[in-house]
Amino acid sequence: MTEEVVVTGIGAVTCHGGGTDALWQAMTAAGIRLPDRPADRLAEMDLPLMNLVPDPDLSAERAARFAAAAAREALADAGLDPDTLSGDGSARAAVVVGSCMGEPGTNERGRGDGGWTPPFRLAGGLAEELGLYGAAHDVTTACSAGGYALGMAVDMVRSGEADLVLAGGSDAYSRVALGCFNRLGAVDPERCRPFEQERAGTVFAEGAGMLVVESATSHRARTSTRPRTGTRPAGARPLRLSGVGWSCDAGHPTAPHADGEQIVRAMREALGGPGGEAGIGCVIPHATGTRIGDEVESRALHHVLGRRVRDVPVYSLKALLGHTGGASAALGAVAAALVLRHGRVPRNIPLDHQDPQCPVWLPQREPVALEPGRRRVLVNAYGFGGSNSSLVLEDAEAAENAEDAAAADGPAADRGRPATRGVAA
Repeated sequence: MTEEVVVTGIGAVTCHGGGTDALWQAMTAAGIRLPDRPADRLAEMDLPLMNLVPDPDLSAERAARFAAAAAREALADAGLDPDTLSGDGSARAAVVVGSCMGEPGTNERGRGDGGWTPPFRLAGGLAEELGLYGAAHDVTTACSAGGYALGMAVDMVRSGEADLVLAGGSDAYSRVALGCFNRLGAVDPERCRPFEQERAGTVFAEGAGMLVVESATSHRARTSTRPRTGTRPAGARPLRLSGVGWSCDAGHPTAPHADGEQIVRAMREALGGPGGEAGIGCVIPHATGTRIGDEVESRALHHVLGRRVRDVPVYSLKALLGHTGGASAALGAVAAALVLRHGRVPRNIPLDHQDPQCPVWLPQREPVALEPGRRRVLVNAYGFGGSNSSLVLEDAEAAENAEDAAAADGPAADRGRPATRGVAA
């Protein structure tokens, strides 16, 4: 059994505040945000830096609160009332949440002498809060976890195991995780600066991204019988989650394999085989700001996109948010949905000097409009252990209309792409 899979709602919590409106405003403003210093007296490390959600309570349950807030926004955006969702359809609604650290606050409140609580309980907590009786899974593939969660949601809908899956990722401040990255020497003392020549590591961030992943049949059935009540802008269509690719480097515990072969494979599987890259209008890369990670991904994009790499804008979300760990792919998917809804790729936070080893196109002066035939966005996420994931979100209706119009008008006209991108592609 195969089902068309659509995304009908999105929600977000980031260091720029709660809600997708706050995220889009930050994306379009492209302002530099310096990292915070968590008010944790036990954070004894050289660089206690992290982009925090503006929520003063660091004591516990932050990841759960972020996930719940993002989930409720996503449901409202989809025109779903949590109270009605928990009725007849509750057994066909599932929850999948990716996270690096789960809910670490309770266990890290002291020095580890106050007992231990299972940290990976985000999905079960959300299912309990919303009254959903389908499967509830926590995914723990490190920084690719949000991508794997969305991939699982797609499989569950396509196979008929669920009609609707609330899927995404959430991560919050963890003293243990931040201390580990300090010991690895992988924290940039300035801020998260992907593709910058002088980058010195990453800067982690809190956040959550949740999406309503649904079968097209389910969406048509519920929207044909009652008017929508959600907050999604008028005219915004459901988006198709058309492809997901997974792979493993099967190599180093923390570093990506230098040849990038497996992340290339994940991207190509998500794109749907040869020719799938033709409709890509934007890439939201993993790009954490580590030296080898950004270089390997840049080379991989050249392999996958070929000559088109010069024409495909790359939007560096982590330069804006920091690295949100297990939530990064989910927030990447939310950002992709916003790009598709608004029809343009925001300009990136300006770089001082782009690394010549990362020759990808990062628009920094002005946004780039999505062309009618290129309304597909590729989102990448990679995690420790070599866990790679890629997904493609697309505005299928717009792309189909453009193809029909192009076929009726004959050969495509030159749409005025800039001749140079300021990179050594």
